[in-house]
Amino acid sequence: MKQTALSEVHKALGAKMVPFAGFEMPVSYEGVNAEHETVRKAVGVFDVSHMGEFLVEGPQALALLQKVTSNDVSKLTVGKAQYSCFPNETGGVVDDLIVYKVKEETYLLVVNASNIDKDWAHISKYNEHFGANLRNVSDDYSLLAIQGPKAVEAMQSLSSLDLSEIKFYNFVVGDFAGIPHVIISATGYTGSGGFEIYCKNSEVEQVWSKVLEAGANFGIKPIGLAARDTLRLEMGYCLYGNDIDDTTSPIEAGLGWITKFTKEFVNHEALAQQKADGPKRKLVAFQIEERGIPRKDYPILDMAGNEIGQVTSGTMSPSLSKGIGLGYVTVENAKVGSEIQIQIRKNSVPASVVKLPFYKPSES
Repeated sequence: MKQTALSEVHKALGAKMVPFAGFEMPVSYEGVNAEHETVRKAVGVFDVSHMGEFLVEGPQALALLQKVTSNDVSKLTVGKAQYSCFPNETGGVVDDLIVYKVKEETYLLVVNASNIDKDWAHISKYNEHFGANLRNVSDDYSLLAIQGPKAVEAMQSLSSLDLSEIKFYNFVVGDFAGIPHVIISATGYTGSGGFEIYCKNSEVEQVWSKVLEAGANFGIKPIGLAARDTLRLEMGYCLYGNDIDDTTSPIEAGLGWITKFTKEFVNHEALAQQKADGPKRKLVAFQIEERGIPRKDYPILDMAGNEIGQVTSGTMSPSLSKGIGLGYVTVENAKVGSEIQIQIRKNSVPASVVKLPFYKPSES
């Protein structure tokens, strides 16, 4: 079991530690609902150093990334980031990721912890043709996510840069928490704004302690993976291994917006055909109309009781106090407003297909 550089710090803070993606990670500190509310209303800090980082460099870096990712990397300028995925050869997704253009001919890929080895093998296989310079730096870097509506205000004292000027999906390399060169990225997995900070393992304990110190007057708290999951689900953000995997296409998953057919990428012809024909199933968002909490793999039924799909992610929304979830259903049942049922043990509980996101800041 791997540990992040902050593992002992989390234990000292009383975190409940669990195995996750091959790492020992903090799942909660004071409880998922309290931590969730902290991020929605104030500011919280997550240790997500289990995520993987690859550097892709050299004259062939762009050509390689155009081949292996679904989005159009040529649109990136230095200081911008892009959400994308690695399509596989059989219609599914190897992983979803964020691509950062750090400088000309240098890109940083941030991938899911559970897929680091798989992703590395996938990109390395295609690189045999291109010859870009690849480095897996996952074990050298830490990642903190500082998330919430008060993040900019709370963290401004830690940098000489104007943090409010970093636009969504943009980043800067600069000073933060006494460290001269870190990546400050206006990205996150919560829908409540904030930053992700990339630094070296040797620097992260200093950054963590200064973040908590600077945020103390703004109500900052450490946040675990359980609240990270409820926060992302309220926004309808896909989780690899649940809502997307090797068998789900980006078209079915509603990720057509990151699938650009203006270029040739892995399996682009089959995916273009699926887009033209229309997929047979779609990932939808639903909310439970009565009491009940949907969970992964629960059957989804039509109103006649026929099974039409499965729940891929589900929870009790802390913000809405309703059962919410994502799942694949047949196209005929995928329209917003469609009435469906979720099989929760022996009961069929009514639900309806809704438009994302579940949570909108104006409702808080």
